[in-house]
Amino acid sequence: MGTAQPVKTRHFVEIMDSTLRDGEQTSGVSFLPHEKLVIARMLLKELNVDRIEVASARVSEGERDAVKMICRYAEMQKMLHRVEVLGFVDGKLSVDWIRDCGCRTINLLAKGSLKHCVDQLHKSTDEHLADILRVLDYAETQGMDVNLYLEDWSSGMKDSPEYVFQMLDVLVPTRIHRFLLPDTLGIMNPLQCVEYFRKIVKKYPHRHFDFHAHNDYDLAVSNSLAAVLCGAKGLHVTVNGLGERCGNAPLASVQAILKDHFGAYTHIDESKLNAVSRLVESYSGISVAPNQPIVGENVFTQVAGVHADGDNKNNLYCNSLVPERFGRKREYALGKNSGKANIAKNLEELGLELTPEQTRRVTKRITELGDRKELVTQDDLPYIVSDVLKHDAPEDKIRLVSYIVTTSYGLKPFASIKVRMGESEYEADSTGDGQYDAFVRALRKIYKEKLGRTFPTLENYAVTIPPGGRTDALVQTVITWRNGDKVLRTRGLDVDQTEAAIKATFKMLNLIDE
Repeated sequence: MGTAQPVKTRHFVEIMDSTLRDGEQTSGVSFLPHEKLVIARMLLKELNVDRIEVASARVSEGERDAVKMICRYAEMQKMLHRVEVLGFVDGKLSVDWIRDCGCRTINLLAKGSLKHCVDQLHKSTDEHLADILRVLDYAETQGMDVNLYLEDWSSGMKDSPEYVFQMLDVLVPTRIHRFLLPDTLGIMNPLQCVEYFRKIVKKYPHRHFDFHAHNDYDLAVSNSLAAVLCGAKGLHVTVNGLGERCGNAPLASVQAILKDHFGAYTHIDESKLNAVSRLVESYSGISVAPNQPIVGENVFTQVAGVHADGDNKNNLYCNSLVPERFGRKREYALGKNSGKANIAKNLEELGLELTPEQTRRVTKRITELGDRKELVTQDDLPYIVSDVLKHDAPEDKIRLVSYIVTTSYGLKPFASIKVRMGESEYEADSTGDGQYDAFVRALRKIYKEKLGRTFPTLENYAVTIPPGGRTDALVQTVITWRNGDKVLRTRGLDVDQTEAAIKATFKMLNLIDE
């Protein structure tokens, strides 16, 4: 058998992110102007996408403010040429709106299928072309660059290809920079994408064509790769796959597939993909699925013990999607399927050393918890070890001796607490905005006034029913803390939300006191 020949030249693919325009068409998503600016800055400066589409013209005054802010920032950073706004074939209106916002690139939305042209615009092909040419001429007088969308292009290629080529025959000789070819209804499969792109690129080999995928059949990523294989020079994506209906091609997946399966290169900084995903998740309110490739919470978590064992033996269960590549790390789940290898991996990371017999006993306890569908994490492991091996593990240095929390109508909640630290006991009381807030304020008093120590900052607080639970089941409180430059997350489980939060708090205090 012959050996594979090395690739001599790598194929460059331009990436245009449309999170702030098409992504905002996700049901229920509306970014504030300052949120758009923060996302735009991260996309341009940290993630380093080639272009961003930030809005649709003439939508609202809030949208105008957002575009102005983004363009002002981009101009200061000498990145204005990378900012684009969707405009319409409406004479001078969209061009003037975009120009007045400080943007210099319009993505002009024309019709890419005869059905859209006739049934929506009620115009002939020649009439629509005449309208487009007038906008192009005016945009040129205003110093604007123009890219052209052929909306519903995939349907056009399927049902009225003669219309598509009639449009392109007229428009290709103009000064349009890029032709943006969307699968607007998400109807294509990769074979059709190959067929249509080959026809387009063969007839107009020297023009720049982008592909804009929608995910109605869960084929947006596959179609994007097919388009690149057949000559597309650019791809449109959104962070977390946001977009109308089923969304657009997700940025992280497209980037990984281009690099690993096609050998293409982009300007994307992969180590920032997880950070931008979290940012957009927060601002959009749309949670990322735990199994979403690259950015999902669980995608770098090994559950089966045999996988952890294989990772110990020359990384047998690893592939090219190394978590460190995306600014993440591999984790090993603790549950009924984890086995000794998973637990050993977690113990090793925590710096805990157990004998084989001790490991067996801890494994048994974690399996029992998994059977009860309780969520076990690495943060819980030291306490499980302590519980199972009481004769080997010291007691917690910091313990809650007693407390009372009260709430009443018209008065702030009140907490009075007594805490043992080593051989000493300390008491304090405080009011707060809630029962747990009052409790933490009392703890802060002890740390500040009696110990002269800094109490960690609470960064996030989430309350859920444990997986598999019912409405009358236990409550799980997950708290994220910052202690100097270290971030840690602890969990508490109880029938009472405040009690669960208190357990999580004392887990944290004992962790930082080790």
